[in-house]
Amino acid sequence: MSSIDTSLPDEIASSVSNSEDDGGLSKDVIFELLKNRRRREVLAYLLEAEDTVTLGELAEQIAAWENDTDVNALSSDQRKRVYVALYQTHLPKMDDAGIVEYDQDRGLISLSDNADLLMMYLDTDNHQQDRWDRWYAGLSVVGIAIVGATMLGVPLVSTLPTVAVAGGVVLAFLGLSIAHTATNRQREQSVNGKLSRID
Repeated sequence: MSSIDTSLPDEIASSVSNSEDDGGLSKDVIFELLKNRRRREVLAYLLEAEDTVTLGELAEQIAAWENDTDVNALSSDQRKRVYVALYQTHLPKMDDAGIVEYDQDRGLISLSDNADLLMMYLDTDNHQQDRWDRWYAGLSVVGIAIVGATMLGVPLVSTLPTVAVAGGVVLAFLGLSIAHTATNRQREQSVNGKLSRID
């Protein structure tokens, strides 16, 4: 039986050993790991699971994704092909880079400390998308409706001065803008912290 090389390329391996001292990874290592679809699928599955998974369940799900079918409809060959590739190649590489914790003897896998450095390069459904546009659009519609109702003399709302209602809408926009700015600043600090761990 032929042996499969599970090591990272020499220049990548040296980057991993150098960056392990400072708890980060080089861009070369990150892109080397992310260039393979199966490794990206491992990350996506582990992110969704948020816990330790077995190699068997991981391999089954990735095989199902690759064959565009359900786990129950997989053939043994489809399962085995993915299982062997993960066991011999992908998981050891990811473990060496500190992306996953892979207990090869027990077949257990979980995300490791450096996984967050790769996650920011992935576009997964699990990451919450920035939907501030919906908040601004919603507030605009509500603001127009309230100001319009005040100007048209709709009962209850017409008792309020139009200037006070318009001022309230402006203050609501100000509050939303402050929340948006604070969220962006927090996200920027988080990204900068991750980027500082990348060589």
